[in-house]
Amino acid sequence: MSAIAIFLLAIGLVLSLEGLVLALAPSRIDTLLEMLRQMPVETRRNLGLGALALGVALIWLARGLAG
Repeated sequence: MSAIAIFLLAIGLVLSLEGLVLALAPSRIDTLLEMLRQMPVETRRNLGLGALALGVALIWLARGLAG
């Protein structure tokens, strides 16, 4: 699978999941955003770094399993 195909697949998966959340629980988004606003900046940064590390690990794992 080419790099462009993987990139498009990743973007498609992200948009699908985001769309699913917005379609199934649109009122919960306001609650989630308010919770994020109340978090200290350092906590948000650490959550972002954790999500980034998990995403990279999942990509690495998927690439390894694909052969």
